[in-house]
Amino acid sequence: MGQIISVVNQKGGVGKTTTSINLSAYLSQLGKFVLLVDLDPQSNATSGLGVSKELDRGVYEVLAGPYDFKDILVDTQHNYYKLAPSTMSLAGANVELVNLDRREFRLYDNLLSIRNDFDYIIIDCPPSLGLLTINGLVASDQVLIPVQAEYYSLEGLGQLMSTINLIRENIKPELDILGAVLTMYEKRYKLANDVLHELYHHFPNKIFRSVIPRNVRLSEAPSYGQTILSYDPKSKGAKAYERLAREFLYYTNSY
Repeated sequence: MGQIISVVNQKGGVGKTTTSINLSAYLSQLGKFVLLVDLDPQSNATSGLGVSKELDRGVYEVLAGPYDFKDILVDTQHNYYKLAPSTMSLAGANVELVNLDRREFRLYDNLLSIRNDFDYIIIDCPPSLGLLTINGLVASDQVLIPVQAEYYSLEGLGQLMSTINLIRENIKPELDILGAVLTMYEKRYKLANDVLHELYHHFPNKIFRSVIPRNVRLSEAPSYGQTILSYDPKSKGAKAYERLAREFLYYTNSY
């Protein structure tokens, strides 16, 4: 059965989608069958993989019906790597899903039919703690938290941890934190190192050793609809995500 991991941080601009796209790419390069679920109404993971946001069906049409995930999956430029795209309809999901049965379980229920088709299902959650993110957490086995190497990135971690703990207490006690990964890191800045040390207080023994540097090529790749693996595999950003993927496999016991 495939493992389901949500990539979550309610603060925007911390490298959440960049991590979702590129971690998935390197997992596929390492021979794993990967599905990336774009659960963010901004559809950045969808456009970042070169897929149009103007599709007539996507994740929302699965959550609200009548489609199944098998009806919406699209190929990416990498073997073993598929995308469940986001469309403009997902923008209203936090309101429109409220009155549906098992509203917190809509994603979990719909992923059951395809879970065995993939080694990993990575969920790119929106930068908020609304119903869509709750669906992502409830559907997941583990949570990966990208944290930007800036002070303000730490401020929202307490609220995120409270949400995760509420889901553990009321819905899914087995939900686990895989770890936090530091993004946009510049080791020459004292603040970046201070943030790294502070993270150890929030997540003892849950910090990935692989850190993602601030890298222009990582920023450029989505505008060309490409992962860093296809855009510039020799860049510092690409090498960092390759290291992260290997460490990720180690911690999820898939080597």
